[in-house]
Amino acid sequence: METFYLFIVILLFILAASDLVVGVSNDAVNFLNSAIGSKVAPFKIIMLVAGLGVLAGSVFSSGMMEVARKGIFNPGEFYFSEIMLIFLAVMVTDVILLDTFNTIGLPTSTTVSIVFELLGAAVGMATIKLMMDDNITSISQFINSSKALAIISGILVSVVVAFTVGAVIQYFARIAFSFNYEKRMKYLGSIWGGLSFTALTYFILIKGVKGASFLSEATIDSFQNNTLMIMVVSFVGWTILLQLLHMLFKFNILKVIVLVGTFSLAMAFAGNDLVNFIGVPLAGFSSWQIFNASEGGIANDFLMTSLAGKVHTPIVFLIGAGIIMVITLFTSRKARSVVKTSLDLSRQEEGDERFKPSWFSKAVVRSSMNFNKSVRKVLPDSFVNSIEKQFTPLPKSKVKVVDPPAFDLIRASVNLTVASILIAMGTSLKLPLSTTYVTFMVAMGTSLSDKAWDRESAVYRISGVLTVIGGWFLTAFSAFTLALIMVYLFYFGQIYAIVIMSAFVIYLIYKSHRYHSKTEETAVEDTKEIHGLTDENIGDKTVKTVIKNLKKINNAASGIFTGIELEDRKQLRKIQKDLDATTAKTKYLKDHINVIVDKLKKDSTDTAYYFVQVLDYMREMLHAISYINRPAIEHIDNNHKPFDEVQIAELKQLNNLISRFLNLIIQSIELRDYSKQEEIQTLMNQFLHLAEKCNKNQINRIKSATSGTKNSILFLNILNESKHLVLMGFNLFKSQRDFVTLNKK
Repeated sequence: METFYLFIVILLFILAASDLVVGVSNDAVNFLNSAIGSKVAPFKIIMLVAGLGVLAGSVFSSGMMEVARKGIFNPGEFYFSEIMLIFLAVMVTDVILLDTFNTIGLPTSTTVSIVFELLGAAVGMATIKLMMDDNITSISQFINSSKALAIISGILVSVVVAFTVGAVIQYFARIAFSFNYEKRMKYLGSIWGGLSFTALTYFILIKGVKGASFLSEATIDSFQNNTLMIMVVSFVGWTILLQLLHMLFKFNILKVIVLVGTFSLAMAFAGNDLVNFIGVPLAGFSSWQIFNASEGGIANDFLMTSLAGKVHTPIVFLIGAGIIMVITLFTSRKARSVVKTSLDLSRQEEGDERFKPSWFSKAVVRSSMNFNKSVRKVLPDSFVNSIEKQFTPLPKSKVKVVDPPAFDLIRASVNLTVASILIAMGTSLKLPLSTTYVTFMVAMGTSLSDKAWDRESAVYRISGVLTVIGGWFLTAFSAFTLALIMVYLFYFGQIYAIVIMSAFVIYLIYKSHRYHSKTEETAVEDTKEIHGLTDENIGDKTVKTVIKNLKKINNAASGIFTGIELEDRKQLRKIQKDLDATTAKTKYLKDHINVIVDKLKKDSTDTAYYFVQVLDYMREMLHAISYINRPAIEHIDNNHKPFDEVQIAELKQLNNLISRFLNLIIQSIELRDYSKQEEIQTLMNQFLHLAEKCNKNQINRIKSATSGTKNSILFLNILNESKHLVLMGFNLFKSQRDFVTLNKK
């Protein structure tokens, strides 16, 4: 039996390594967002600064490990065998949950996840004990429910406060500096730098070193007791030093604020959130050590009262965890996906608005616009105009930048300074703030205040923010529920359930990694396709894209007609999946048409016009073929009557003409030979004539009651959409001809 629990301890540490990887990938957004978004330095420098912060913070974590052992439940109420299953359930759940959020690119709180996993697992084990033992009448003796309530209240308070404070501070900072901030940095830069560095100093001292095991309690208390004096001296000292450095050496104050802020937030993350990843495995290891030292203790009768005492965390574990986090920081693609979500929602210019607008986001935007109009009526025009001047963006540079900063250094410094102050204040007041929630909501507040959410993007951005916030509450519910289920599985399934779930976790991580890599590769290809277009290569690239898509449509049409004849649902579903992927690519091109047109020369208006036309007709063709396929899948899924031999014969005739028509267009575009327009038009007319004849035949079949209602609806739909497909194909051919002709000129 001892071997069984040793196996659990080893498994806990393996899961801890996995949890460090998925946890850092999610929480990297907390400290990388501002530096990467403002492009304060080359990417490698930013990662080096963040890595040093993580490594430094990892050795400050030992004081935070208590929450995993006794913060959520009372360990003295559980036996050794029970508490080990609780810890295992928590770690399995945490890896699954955080990896899922990373895969879809949404930031969530590792603190909330671990707290509610511990709560869910403890409640699960308490209910099992309640069922097994008649002497136990309530689960309240097992659970520290006040901690969970404090976390929930902390979520609500931190979300509102962080967003509001971020918006207000950014508003006044922009008025003070404007977008043309370099001129005003001569006079206001040192003061702003003094405030920021004072806040970061306060943050590092209050939040960073609070749990450091190598500092004496007297030293930490002296920091706490002399906070005001430290802040005053810091502000005066930093302000004078920065002014001198700027005057003598043209020192860039904002860059240093952002880099130091990145370091301090990374250090605080490692110092305080490390418990979320290794606190539970270390608690399991401590439990195993306590049980082994008991000399003949029985796992099912040994109460873990000793776990409530203070246990020192070996520095080796902390440094090892820090190294894993740093390696993950440099190598994790999922970390960059989570950061990208935050940047897309806060960038100054339009970005990839991946979130669809909701009725609520539309209502918020409409209400805000009406409120803004009401305020403008009250305020003097001169005052409003003077304020608006400060929020006027700088004119776009004539030199095209492939990947410009998402926002400037003023906003980046506000993000880091405000987040640091709020987190430090929350820590000093012992409020259970989440670093993720605070940093994300500050970034969203500063975006709103900086007019990054304009009428072109506001509904999408608000919908995205609401999606992320909804995910936070989903984190708590999912963590609690899944951990509770895991405890039941492990308790009743024992070693079999543990092995199966461990294998499932490995499989899930592998599949999510494959899915994320594939999604990322597609996104990279799409981005390269957009940014790689120029006047010189747009002709060749468009020809290749059109030919590739026409071939897919041609193959899809043949496959659909065959699938309908054979009632092959698998084939039709596979065709639809491929069509959806192709449609998504063309939609991406259409959504970024402003980027493409902007990259062309000023005298390329006609070229751009025909390029847009080609895209539109291509999308119409893809829609037409999808509108044939989807009803066919539904028809077969519902087991409706298939087409008879006459209908199948007519569809084969139609398919033959479509195939000849599309092949001739493909051949003409590929060879850049547009002399066969009359032949293509003749094929189109033949098809339209045949479709009309088939339509009349089907009406006669309806009159003679030889075709059922569902059968007739599908057949007529196929005829209608096929006509639309052919007409759009001919229009595409003409637009492509005009596009290539103009592009040559």
